[in-house]
Amino acid sequence: MGKILDGIRKFFVDDQWPFTEMEGKTILRTGFSGKNGKWTCFAQARENQQQFIFYSVCPNIAPEDKRPAAMEFITRANYGLVIGNFELDVSDGEIRYKTSIDVEGGELNHVLIRQVVYSNVMTMNKYLPGLMSVLYANVSPEQAIHTIEGKGG
Repeated sequence: MGKILDGIRKFFVDDQWPFTEMEGKTILRTGFSGKNGKWTCFAQARENQQQFIFYSVCPNIAPEDKRPAAMEFITRANYGLVIGNFELDVSDGEIRYKTSIDVEGGELNHVLIRQVVYSNVMTMNKYLPGLMSVLYANVSPEQAIHTIEGKGG
């Protein structure tokens, strides 16, 4: 299909990540099981733009009445994050974490793909318990972030 998608595919095979290809798209679907949960991931090759994007999709949808709290949690989390960011689809409550790289003028290799993928899933794993506490245990977004980032509260 393309150089970027081929590189992503090879990475998943080499690192023994099972995946499926989404028909007619330059997207691979996989999953991750971390200490704090399991979720679906998508690896997207944007060949024309020479970009690789990796998403971890939160296993739970933010209930409509909790979306303002989810937005605050995500904003607080994003403020300190260097690589990647959380996103919330306010229309349906989907929450995901995105990491990406632009390789224009260079080449996407195993090391770069590894950084994009593993920094993503490790961040989702770290923040997922706090997000769940905001959505389902009435913990304030501020307290949840303080707990995750070790700032007390």
